[in-house]
Amino acid sequence: MARPVYLDYHATTPVDPAVLDAMLPFFTERFGNAASRQHAYGWEAQEAVDRARRQVADLIKASSNEIVFTSGASESNNLAIKGVACALRSRGNHLVTVATEHKSVLDSCARLEHDGFRVSRLGVDGDGVVDLDALRDAVTSETVLVSVMAANNEIGVLQPLGAIAAIVHARGGLLHTDAAQAVGKVPIDVSALGVDLLSLTAHKCYGPKGTGALYVRRQRPKIPIECQIDGGGHENGLRSGTLNVPGIVGLGACAEVAGRLLADESARLSSLRDRLLAGLRTGLDEVRVNGSLQRRLPHNLHVSFAGIEGEALLMALGDLAVSTGSACSSGSQAPSHVLQAIGAVGEGAGASIRFGLGRWTSDADVDFAIDRVTTVVRSLRQRQAVGKP
Repeated sequence: MARPVYLDYHATTPVDPAVLDAMLPFFTERFGNAASRQHAYGWEAQEAVDRARRQVADLIKASSNEIVFTSGASESNNLAIKGVACALRSRGNHLVTVATEHKSVLDSCARLEHDGFRVSRLGVDGDGVVDLDALRDAVTSETVLVSVMAANNEIGVLQPLGAIAAIVHARGGLLHTDAAQAVGKVPIDVSALGVDLLSLTAHKCYGPKGTGALYVRRQRPKIPIECQIDGGGHENGLRSGTLNVPGIVGLGACAEVAGRLLADESARLSSLRDRLLAGLRTGLDEVRVNGSLQRRLPHNLHVSFAGIEGEALLMALGDLAVSTGSACSSGSQAPSHVLQAIGAVGEGAGASIRFGLGRWTSDADVDFAIDRVTTVVRSLRQRQAVGKP
């Protein structure tokens, strides 16, 4: 039985063969603990971790000593938000975030709110972009941290991080960004953007699941942050636990490959994305793009089709691996909080699909998707029209 054509690269990505090759020796031959400083096995593991730290830092234009390895972006988001809030509680107890953030950001803020912090959650416009004037009004001298994601995990919208950082820093606050979807897909320069903390993960960028990192600025200013996992003082005391050396090697390798391919792959994927949208609009009417098409990840297309239901559409597209939104909420079928924020749910909103293109997406895959979606949407619309009284 043929497997579905995979167009869900926002949910996860396959491990690049070059990344797998880099990882394999560290499961068997070079299996040392990077904290074992007394013998060659540990030294070898530590050298591999140091190299990976440089590779990740190079991708985002940081210094290697500013990279903290974690289990993924969700842990990085928790460490950044809770760690800074706890460290700076004597200075202020206010945080600002955005309604369209990933659940690991929103839920971390909710946890802090339960513990006595104040949290402001900003809305977005119809394109999914934060209102800078609203941000300016929300940030006060009591605001210790603002968390705004670089690129949305559902609709792919890119936020103006540079402008956001300027507003936040003018009031003495710090800026954290969840860049899980953006790193390796669009250029990231943490210094140029003015970002103080940045979360990333390997499995969104052709690396292994279960490995991520948090960038924590160490100069101008050095960011105060409290660890959230106590133990052996690993990662300069910020994240205790035996290092996942194979996973960290994989994260470093995927960062290096992504940096090398970024410009060409971005152009190729944006061209495929435009081809997909044009094909859908040629074959169907009432196709709406959710989120800004100009401020967008090159490999993302999130569209709604009027006149049909989302569950029926996905069930009929069994030969396409796509989703209606984020895959990070334990399979929840609740309406997308991102689409709610941009006003794209409710009566007449229609069914939505998130297409995530990737490194192994071909012209033939896109053409197949155009044909299948067009055929299925037409059929469902006809069936629904016949069923109307």
